[in-house]
Amino acid sequence: MKISFIGSGNVAWHLSQALENIGHSVEEVYSRNPKHAEALTKLLYNASAHHSLDFRDSAAQIFFLCVSDDAISEVIKHLTLPLDAILIHTSGSKSLHEMDEMLRVYSDIPIKTGVFYPVQTFSKVFHVNFSTIPICIESDNESVENLLITLGQELSDITYAVNSEERKVLHVAAVFACNFTNHLLGVAQELMEENDLEFDLLKPLIHETVRKALDSKNIFNVQTGPAVRDDQKIINQHLLFLKQLPDYQHIYRALSEGISHQKHK
Repeated sequence: MKISFIGSGNVAWHLSQALENIGHSVEEVYSRNPKHAEALTKLLYNASAHHSLDFRDSAAQIFFLCVSDDAISEVIKHLTLPLDAILIHTSGSKSLHEMDEMLRVYSDIPIKTGVFYPVQTFSKVFHVNFSTIPICIESDNESVENLLITLGQELSDITYAVNSEERKVLHVAAVFACNFTNHLLGVAQELMEENDLEFDLLKPLIHETVRKALDSKNIFNVQTGPAVRDDQKIINQHLLFLKQLPDYQHIYRALSEGISHQKHK
């Protein structure tokens, strides 16, 4: 299939290359920053950097909308697509209905739509294996849904049909599992390094924590630490240590209270 990308961020960076690796052709890449679009096209076979949101003469059949949720409405407001185009967004939280409503307002032609949400964290400098990434798809159009299922199964061993409400729950859970966890690891790294300790000292603990959680049917049941033991003496010592770091102290207190509440449910 012939595909174009609107956006050149982390998702577009990886997804465009993955689609070409399984035989599809990326025609164009658009970005608000032309240099970002050009950087991505250099990694693709025949793609060109597109300098506007007017795609009416494009040969592409599918247009992947890989921009932030806040930017979707502004992009759709100025977007022009060819007849019979299919517009697919990759957002974890934007509903399909919201995009359809925007298109009804701003598009002069009917546009088929869908969602293709890879449940993974993407950074340009880190390779990902798409065969292990769950792909969540949605469309109100049966032919588009079948097309997305085909694309998903070509890329990944795990493809699900997930509606907008389910995807919203999935995205919230993903923020807890990924984004918040990464932030906490960053806090731990900063505390160690600012006190002249090697972060490597914590890596075996981190590996075991993740392994144990993933191997457990109920992750709460393998919780350890002072909060689950109701050890207020240790908790107060830690809070005192964090007195000069009020943001971290707030996180520590909130999570300790959450652990304690969960234990006493």
